[in-house]
Amino acid sequence: MTNKPHHDDSQGPLVDRRPHGGAALRIVIMGLALLGAAAAFVVFRDQLDNQIVLGVLGVLAIVGIFFLVSAIIGFIEVMPQTPSDGLGRAFLDSLNEGTLITDPRGHIIYANAAYGRMTGARRATEVQTLEALLSRHREAGEALYRLINGLRQDRDGYEEFRLLKPLGPLSENGSGAHWYRLRARRLVSSGGHGGLQIWQIADITAERDDQERFFKELQNAIDYLDHAPAGFFSAGRKGEIFYLNATLAEWLAIDLTQFSPGAMFLKDIVAGEGMALIQSVQAEPGLTRTATLDLDLRRADGRSFPARLVHRVRSARDGAPGESRTIVLARLESGGDERSDSSASMRFTRFFNNTPMAIASVDGEGRILRTNAPFMKFFADVVSRDDIDRKVKLERVLHENERPRFQEALAAARDRQVDIAPMESRHPYDDSRHFRYYVNAVIDQSDEAPEEAAIVYAVDVTDQKALETQMAQTQKMNAVGTLAGGIAHDFNNVLTAILLSSDHLLLQARPSDPSFADLMEIKRNANRAAVLVRQLLAFSRKQTMRPSILNLTDVIGDLRMLVDRLISGTNIKLTVDYGRDLWPVKADLSQFEQVLINLCVNARDAMPDGGRITISTRNISGAEAAAFNYRGLPHEDFVLVEVSDTGTGIAPEIIDKIFEPFFTTKDVGKGTGLGLAMVYGIIKQSGGYIYLESEVGEGTSFRVFLPRHVVESVAIQDPAQAGAERANAVVADGQGQSPTEPEDLTGKSAVVLLVEDEDAVRRGGKRMLETRGYTVYEAGSGVEALDIMEELKGAVDIVVSDVVMPEMDGPSLLKELRKTYPDLKFIFVSGYAEDAFARNLPADAKFGFLPKPFSLKQLAIAVREMLDA
Repeated sequence: MTNKPHHDDSQGPLVDRRPHGGAALRIVIMGLALLGAAAAFVVFRDQLDNQIVLGVLGVLAIVGIFFLVSAIIGFIEVMPQTPSDGLGRAFLDSLNEGTLITDPRGHIIYANAAYGRMTGARRATEVQTLEALLSRHREAGEALYRLINGLRQDRDGYEEFRLLKPLGPLSENGSGAHWYRLRARRLVSSGGHGGLQIWQIADITAERDDQERFFKELQNAIDYLDHAPAGFFSAGRKGEIFYLNATLAEWLAIDLTQFSPGAMFLKDIVAGEGMALIQSVQAEPGLTRTATLDLDLRRADGRSFPARLVHRVRSARDGAPGESRTIVLARLESGGDERSDSSASMRFTRFFNNTPMAIASVDGEGRILRTNAPFMKFFADVVSRDDIDRKVKLERVLHENERPRFQEALAAARDRQVDIAPMESRHPYDDSRHFRYYVNAVIDQSDEAPEEAAIVYAVDVTDQKALETQMAQTQKMNAVGTLAGGIAHDFNNVLTAILLSSDHLLLQARPSDPSFADLMEIKRNANRAAVLVRQLLAFSRKQTMRPSILNLTDVIGDLRMLVDRLISGTNIKLTVDYGRDLWPVKADLSQFEQVLINLCVNARDAMPDGGRITISTRNISGAEAAAFNYRGLPHEDFVLVEVSDTGTGIAPEIIDKIFEPFFTTKDVGKGTGLGLAMVYGIIKQSGGYIYLESEVGEGTSFRVFLPRHVVESVAIQDPAQAGAERANAVVADGQGQSPTEPEDLTGKSAVVLLVEDEDAVRRGGKRMLETRGYTVYEAGSGVEALDIMEELKGAVDIVVSDVVMPEMDGPSLLKELRKTYPDLKFIFVSGYAEDAFARNLPADAKFGFLPKPFSLKQLAIAVREMLDA
């Protein structure tokens, strides 16, 4: 309440020194005109008898009489005042605020009566400037100084200050401390009075008293709310908490000094699935809705706090969720007999909402009566809180194909049957989500829900289904891999016999013989078959590997030219994005090159109209590996090789089959379906992982994760050197000339013990080695080989043995022979990978290895090199 000073409205200003320049000018002009007329009469006094002059004087006399009479009756004002001037003076004179107008030098031009009453001046001689009044008060003087500086910069302003005593001797607000508001502004009037300064001062003591009283009341209200026996919080439309009282902060162990409005969210203080219940409370557009919820809150230390929430939500007119206000009541346990039915009901509601499964009770028609929080979470996109209030049917959350089965289960529940078989159903809108439903009959209806007929439990089994699918896929792949490995082993023996026999016949034939071309065709087709066998072995992860430490930047750089040739003429652009400072990896160089080539060829075939292939590499830390969220990918360091295309993409229904052997989307005769299966096998045998992401019409990305190899003192293998070593190894076509191939492949009377259970391979190998000058003894098993060694008393230079044999396999034979002949040279022959059997041998065991199928030259080179070593 503001006290207004009493004053007499008729009282004029104490000081009014404003110039009236307009009226004075008019008086001067009128005086000059009269003097001019008098002078004219003096000058022309001799001509007054002229009739024309008399006529003029008559007219002037009439005009003068007219103006004189008009002035007397008030028709014309000699010195009129403008209406604006009168209104302005009346306005300034009647102001309750003290108003003072000064010129630029600080001289007082005008001061209204209110200014006199406020400063104690009763007459014009007592009026003082503000500078004289306020300069002796420090706080007021500083405020005045700031305003004066502002006016010098053409900036209006106001200040508030406090004085221990009022400015005037008497004040209606008492004689104690007073608050004043001082305003200052510059005035440029239309009359040309530029640079005038208007000062207005008002006593705001009563206003400040009202503010302080309101502030104290507000503080008291906040204190009452903070220490109320119930918690309270206010949240925004996104769930951000803007306010919580001290009671709730104490319950949740939240330090209010660290609380920042908007930094904490509802999900941070709600435990379990309680957020689903809170989010289910929605108001109609433009209205509010209040619901009572029993759930658990989460304390700052992670412990749960049982509470009942009276949650009120407001909705905007457009239906958007608005802010919420919530009262929190503590559901504390009471001891002994004091526990009431209400507290027991609240405890049940708490457990009901914190179960890990969705629960809903239904009536005999399948209409939902009530649900728990997980139910609202699982099916929030299917049913809302309003739907449940309207008692919609539960079958809405089931896939339409499973609704008849649910009706059968519901009928059994109405019949109060006990054993009702569970059923599974997909989400009605998302086929990737699976649920298992249990329907239990309600035997004894409660008074609260007499229409309740069944309780339905729903368990999310999406992850379980994914694991089952993955396990079935793994088992199928393993079964096919085992089958492919067995076929490859037997087929290798057949191919070895064919290659050895064809080599034997080629040695006896001349190029001019009619059969020479047919023999070469036989050998070429046998080598083509060997390529298919290698792909089968790659898929079954039993192919021969020669791992070395590689820098993938160099490997991909050397391979880029080959990939460019493969995609040339197809309107496809190849882009390579090399990662910086790639970690080394350990893999078989030739097989890794096969992986890249296969992926690039598949990308090329997926872009018949052209596009772009991108090969990119980068390091992946353990944390980044976790971010990919790939099933089965450990959180370790990897080097990622990604091959992406902008092709047709892969349909979702065949993505799970893409790595299966003999599965292909290409036309008949354009692919064997072993390319990606071989890629999968090579990556897995190298200890890596491969995943793909594809979208139809957008393209496909294959991501290969190879484990980081920690290099100690081993130099990383140079690709060129690795290529040379690979050239020294046995090649599948059997026609390559090794750079380090011994020039002399003759036996030089060396004795060879050939151990092979396949008769055709053993006979062919024996015949081929004998043509080279070797003395060859043959054995059909490991036991027979031991007997021959005993007969020969160890007079054998080298043993060439198969790995898989009946009675005694190759590794067991090596162990037995080394007991008696520790320096005996040994070569294993197998269609499987070297590490498939090497793990069964001592770590220091030394031996050679020749993969099947092999040609005569390859066999001769392997034996010669081992003997020379």
